[in-house]
Order: sequence, then C-alpha cells, then structure tokens
Amino acid sequence: MSTFCLPKSKPEVPVHLTSDLSQEQLLSFPAFKTWISTLQHSLSTQQNKSHTFHSAPYKLRNIEIQSVDFFGGKRIGFIKLKAEVSNDRGEKLPGSVFLRGGSVGMLLILQPDDVPSNSEDEKHVILTLQPRIPAGSLSLVELPAGMLDDAGTFAGGAAKEIEEETGLEVPANELINMTELALSSTTSDDEEHLQQGVYPSPGGCDEFVPIFLWQKRIPREQMKEWQGKLTGLRDHGEKITLMLCPLKKVWRQGGRDAKVLAGWALYEGLRKEGKL
Repeated sequence: MSTFCLPKSKPEVPVHLTSDLSQEQLLSFPAFKTWISTLQHSLSTQQNKSHTFHSAPYKLRNIEIQSVDFFGGKRIGFIKLKAEVSNDRGEKLPGSVFLRGGSVGMLLILQPDDVPSNSEDEKHVILTLQPRIPAGSLSLVELPAGMLDDAGTFAGGAAKEIEEETGLEVPANELINMTELALSSTTSDDEEHLQQGVYPSPGGCDEFVPIFLWQKRIPREQMKEWQGKLTGLRDHGEKITLMLCPLKKVWRQGGRDAKVLAGWALYEGLRKEGKL
C-alpha cells in the first residue's frame, strides 16, 4: 500500500491506495476524475455567504481506496472508496462511495407508420430482460442501457441484441438527450456542476445516466412481427432478451428500473411542455 497527496488539493488530501492500484491508474480513471472534480467544485461553493454550510464549511480531508475491480486484466472497472468529509466542528458527511462512472439509457419508441405522426396511439417501447446479480435477479425488466461509442452511436450488449433481433441501429444524429433538455439552464460558478444525468443511487454510487430518446415509425406488418417475436421469452442460455411494451404501460411493466421511470417521466414532461 502507498499514499500520495491529491494534486491541487487544499488542504492537502492524502490518498491511500490498495496494493494493486497505482497513483497513475487512479488519477487516469475517468470515473474518479469526474467524481473528484465535481466534489471539489461543490465544496468550493460554500464560499458563497448564502450557502447553507458557509459558517462551518466541509472539507475533503482523506481518501481511502478500499478495493478495485479490474476488467480484462488491467482496465479499472469499479472502485470502492471511503472519503472523509468534515468541518472544523468535527461534523462528518457520509462518504462511502462506489465509483463506476456514467452510462446511458435509451427510450426506444416504435410506432406503426400508418398512425398519424402527431398521435401517441400504438406507441411501444423496447425493454430488455437480463440477469442483474446485484439486484438478486435473473430476469430484470429494464430500459436498454449501454454507452455511446466514439461516433455517438448507442453501443453495448443491449444495443447489439437490438440490432441482432430487429436490424435496428440507433444512430447519433437521431438521438434526443431528454435529460439535457429537461435540465438545460446556465449555471454559475456559485452553483454545483453535477453531471447531466439521472443519479439512480446517489447515497452510495457516483453513477449518472443520461436518458436519450429515439423514435421510429415502421410498417405495421413489421410491428406485428416484432410483437410476436419480442416477448421476453428466452431461448436456452440466452442472457439478454427483448420485449415490446405499450408506452402507456411501461411505467408499470418496468417499475423496478429507475431508467424506465426516469425515461417515462422525462418523455411525458417534455412532451407536455412542447419540447418533443
């Protein structure tokens, strides 16, 4: 185990590493860089006299890396750490953090092309069913999740399954970032600069999920074929399966998934405000 001082920290913040993690690896891990810069800026806003904590500001005093999960050898996947954040009165803020970084959620809406384009009738959402061991589930209903590749196109396991089953590829130029639309406002240096995404579990995890919308009108016969095919029923050994759910029922069908509920709420709110 080794210790170093966090660069540009004031007061100096010692960082205690595990034996399998170097300073360079930690400081280059995107999730850590985003988290620490966001936290440091939020702490700096306490200088404003109107801030709740201005009279007794909190400071980051210590970071202890507790464990690291590596993907494919040496690429960091997850980090568990404990951050000591306290004020000069000895009052502390909870600081157990599971670092994993951001991902994206996709609200993919299909509609028969013989329905008027300004109508919400017969809209269906593509959902995934897959094992989620942290939730204790082998078949959790979710909004497709993944990442945006270098070209801005939806990628990852769910995207691959969608393309294999339907031939649909979700291109960057047809995506609408609903989270950005909902949160769009200029922020000053006196305000926190959080990520433009939904935080599913901010009490313990840094994960943020921007929710994107993609709508496509398809021939009715194609919709019928997919409705018969995308039932969520698995072939033997298949890990990810797809299902089509009526948009008006998606809040109930996917009610255990924060991405589903966030996507549905954003869609309905933005539509009512005339932004979609």
